[in-house]
Amino acid sequence: MRGQKAMGVGAAASVERQSGAIAGVQERTAYSARQTRPLRLWLYFICFLIGCTVVVGGATRLTDSGLSITEWKPIHGVIPPLSLAEWEEEFAKYRQIPQYEQINAGMSLAQFQFIFWWEWAHRLLGRFIGLAFFVPMVVFWMRGQVPQWLKPHLVVALGLGGLQGAIGWWMVSSGLVDRVDVSQYRLAVHLSVACVLFAYLFSLARMLVVPVVTQFNRGLERGAQLLILLVLIQIFLGALVAGLNAGMAYNTWPLMDGAFLPGGMYPLSPWWLNHFENVKLVQFQHRMMAYLLLLLAGLYLWVVQKHVSAAEAGLRRVARLLETALVVQIVLGIMALLSVVRLDWALAHQGCALVVLAVTCELWVRQRRVQGDT
Repeated sequence: MRGQKAMGVGAAASVERQSGAIAGVQERTAYSARQTRPLRLWLYFICFLIGCTVVVGGATRLTDSGLSITEWKPIHGVIPPLSLAEWEEEFAKYRQIPQYEQINAGMSLAQFQFIFWWEWAHRLLGRFIGLAFFVPMVVFWMRGQVPQWLKPHLVVALGLGGLQGAIGWWMVSSGLVDRVDVSQYRLAVHLSVACVLFAYLFSLARMLVVPVVTQFNRGLERGAQLLILLVLIQIFLGALVAGLNAGMAYNTWPLMDGAFLPGGMYPLSPWWLNHFENVKLVQFQHRMMAYLLLLLAGLYLWVVQKHVSAAEAGLRRVARLLETALVVQIVLGIMALLSVVRLDWALAHQGCALVVLAVTCELWVRQRRVQGDT
């Protein structure tokens, strides 16, 4: 009896200590949420700028503007041509590349200026993001406002941003010599790194405010991680579609080339090359990944509603929001396809991809345990 009584007292003490620990973490989290509000707003702003850059980059691609600036001038390139002589100089450089010679021969200066401004705006946004990230980071850091755990993450994000700029030029340079457009592989890498950076910063911002998880489920966390990975893969596949102009072909839905499972998808050798260079298969796998994501998100929602308590209502809302966002994204993709990639539908589709990515990141963040002080 004494042993049982002691065990009961010990269990009660353990529960009390656990409750006290959770309360302590919640208190520190709440304090952190108040104190880190400027950090969160800053990170949200950077995510917004990345989203704008992705959409402008999509417009640059759809208007064939990406090769209009044939040099990489990280500093001097901020200043556009300011005189007729400078415009003629830029135009002369463009006339030396294959895209002009094979596609745009005879283009007027006014037409060149139209595509130039799209590419210039895209590059300017990239430069502004670097400045808007680095300067506030230094200020927050010097003021002691950056939590210790966040510091290495910000350094990683800064490095990713610099890498992204280099990847952008690596992509453009692929279309200046032997091609009339950029490599679809490099385009896919460029877009994917931008989206990884977006997801990384958005997740960090949410970690600064999302409260402690009281009902942690390792399976749900891994499911959310899988969804993030699949969304990023789908974005990569979408970039291949854009790079090959695959959206300009097979503009019917739900059938493709007269069938749900069309034939003739492996004409290239070796076989695996078709997944990256065959227009039909590239578009088909982008379609199928969309259906798979919708199915898995629905399954995730079902598991959440069945196994997560009413106390975690926020998680249920986010799971429902993900399913809704995917439906909207698929509809936008269908409209872009049926319209033969009309600019407004295509840009809405590209922008909504980041919304889907943000919601999947939110799903994951809400399944993470808050560990230690922030």
